[in-house]
Amino acid sequence: MTRSGQLPEMPAFPTIPKGPRTRHIWPWQGSRPGSSVPTIHCIFFKVWFQLSLVFLLSRRPGQLRSVHAVLPPELWIHLAVVACGNRLEETLVMLKSAVLFSHRKIQFHIFTEDSLKPEFDKQLRQWPDSYTKKFEHRIYPITFSVGNPQEWKKLFKPCAAQRLFLPVILKDVDSLLYVDTDVLFLRPVDDIWKLLRQFNSTQLAAMAPEHEIPKIGWYSRFARHPFYGSAGVNSGVMLMNLTRIRSTQFKNSMTPTGLAWEDMLYPLYQAYRNAITWGDQDLLNIIFYFNPDLLYLFPCQWNYRPDHCMYGSNCREAEREGVSVLHGNRGVYHNDKQPTFKALYEAMRDFPFQDNLFQSMYYPLQLKFLETVHTLCGRIPQVFLKQIEKTMRRAYEKHVIIHVGPDHTH
Repeated sequence: MTRSGQLPEMPAFPTIPKGPRTRHIWPWQGSRPGSSVPTIHCIFFKVWFQLSLVFLLSRRPGQLRSVHAVLPPELWIHLAVVACGNRLEETLVMLKSAVLFSHRKIQFHIFTEDSLKPEFDKQLRQWPDSYTKKFEHRIYPITFSVGNPQEWKKLFKPCAAQRLFLPVILKDVDSLLYVDTDVLFLRPVDDIWKLLRQFNSTQLAAMAPEHEIPKIGWYSRFARHPFYGSAGVNSGVMLMNLTRIRSTQFKNSMTPTGLAWEDMLYPLYQAYRNAITWGDQDLLNIIFYFNPDLLYLFPCQWNYRPDHCMYGSNCREAEREGVSVLHGNRGVYHNDKQPTFKALYEAMRDFPFQDNLFQSMYYPLQLKFLETVHTLCGRIPQVFLKQIEKTMRRAYEKHVIIHVGPDHTH
């Protein structure tokens, strides 16, 4: 803003020489193909791009027309999380990452202990208006409709089994994205939500494989119970069609006929309680072992964990497309074992809502990643940065350059 209250003028678009086979060079590409030295034109374009992005992303909230307020509720994205114990900050950072990049309005379903409810509500209401209009939130108590609540609550991590009961509790919700508290969105939540369209007529849930190389995966080596496919699935990011789940009879090892979801949960736990290690995730693996046709398997880029790079890069989709959803399991956001994951978490946590994404997140991340090159995950920074880069590029293309003709701009 200038002192008169007017927006500064948009930097003029640089003249790009036309040629029969001109290749467009974005500033992050750095140089012409086959050259390691940036060209004068590329340097000029990079300076212009950064000025333009600062102009765009530093505009006051509300100066760009928003559709969040006019979307009917049936088109909202529904995002659920379960947070108990010391997971308050981690959960808020996850929700922040969802809001930062989203296009559609999001309904947050937060399941937590009574002691954490006031703080969740307080923190979310303190976010700037330009972001609070992008979501609504509802806070629920931890409840288990069948079996012994204390048994469920202590299964694996505190309250984690609550996710098994989401189809029962959220009766008015058609579809839902569940994520663990240690997840970060590196691209719009809208993009993973679109995977619901990929479901065939029988599929009712989607998860990523637990491991890309079955022979060194945990389930294929150590599991004492049935599991999905050759390597099992990881339930830290789970897309669900709740309507289908509620109406389906599930095959199982306990009865000759199918069981409804709620009726199956406690008998399943009782049957396998002495064989499971990872709690509710193991139960989900057992369910989809007997019902493989009901599961849609999405690529590892949507649930990228330290296992995908700490022994060498083994997620080809992330190498090609970049990490879409980061899952910092093993507590890597809070220790020094995987500094690349920790750097991303801290950058998201510390980013001031009203600041410029390019200057206050992307650049600091690049600098932090320079300190992680001694690790296997740190040797592939482009895998972690690619989707953040693409998100900023899309925002730039959508709001700054609509079309460039030979003599005029539309």
